[in-house]
Amino acid sequence: MTGLGEITPFTVVMWFIGFLLLYLGIKKKYEPLLLVPIAFGLLLANFPGVLPSGEGMGIVMANADNNIAHLTLVEIAKEYGILNFLYYLLIKTGILPPLIFMGVGAMTDFGPMLRNLRLTFFGAAAQIGIFTILFAALFSGFFTLKEAAAIGIIGGADGPTAIYTTIILADHLLGPVAIAAYSYMALVPIVIPAVVRLLVSKKELKINMKEMDKLYPPKHKIKNIRTVKILFPIILTVIIAIFVPSALPLAGMLLFGNLLKEIGQSTVRLSEAASGSIMNAATIFLGLCVGATMTEDVFFDPQTIGIVIGGFLAFAISIAGGIIAVKIYNLFTKKKINPLIGATGLSAVPMASRVANEIALKHDPQNHILQYAMASNISGVIGSAVAAGVLIIFLS
Repeated sequence: MTGLGEITPFTVVMWFIGFLLLYLGIKKKYEPLLLVPIAFGLLLANFPGVLPSGEGMGIVMANADNNIAHLTLVEIAKEYGILNFLYYLLIKTGILPPLIFMGVGAMTDFGPMLRNLRLTFFGAAAQIGIFTILFAALFSGFFTLKEAAAIGIIGGADGPTAIYTTIILADHLLGPVAIAAYSYMALVPIVIPAVVRLLVSKKELKINMKEMDKLYPPKHKIKNIRTVKILFPIILTVIIAIFVPSALPLAGMLLFGNLLKEIGQSTVRLSEAASGSIMNAATIFLGLCVGATMTEDVFFDPQTIGIVIGGFLAFAISIAGGIIAVKIYNLFTKKKINPLIGATGLSAVPMASRVANEIALKHDPQNHILQYAMASNISGVIGSAVAAGVLIIFLS
């Protein structure tokens, strides 16, 4: 009646990984809202003998050897357990990532980006990591084009975007891709400083953005920022719907959530629901189900190692791409930009901006760059969603 006879050395290794992720989430506070559910889902998937069949609770991917894709949700729950039921109800259908994006939009202030539109370019430049690793993974010969795209999207540093893209293009890689994406997002306080040390000089780190604004004040100022904030998500939704319609499930929900926030008192209940109960529930189920995809047979697959390495390189290249774009920009203008702004062009909002601000303050206690970093950071969220849409258009 116990599971002792089914424990293997690989099972113990998976437990260790689960406990490590719990430690990082609880003790180190590295994205606990994400890592704790993922870690616990991983543990549940690797405990033996849970179901009547003697199997664990891990997610069973649909393939030629099983008929799970043809079962009803009730039959899936009965034969494969609650986590498989949640996975095929909420993850496989692609419902949760857009819901999380709606919540992110309801918590995001686009004001810093709208006041510093020139900084949005660096959010676009940071997407270079996605396409660099896509081609590198493809030319390695170990991955198909769709699998390479799923690995490359990790460079966007946006968990819901990575999950949504992988579900559509290569759902059998969902576990490794999601774990890599969220792990590297949690390690932003380590990865960004490491890349910055390699590419940015101390003189560049001391570039004071507020002093630059005083020396070279902007020619045009937004007079009615509230009206602009309301019109922006509506107009951008129309533009994305026309030019990149496949990005609309993510970007559209992000912008809808933001619109609810910016309208104000008349939609405050909807905004609070989107950023509160709906997003919290979606995050819990997403984390548990993603963690449950990481069974020992998946984790010890050579492909998984390639995904972890490729994801890290995509992440680092995205940061480097934003920094290099700033350096190139500074060659042609008197109004210099701190390269840390480019480092936040990936989508880890708002952690990347906080990390960049902390680095700037270490070199100059008066150099507060948070609002400028957020401009690039927020544009990176939109940029990664659009990049995902482009990949889906061409590859699905």
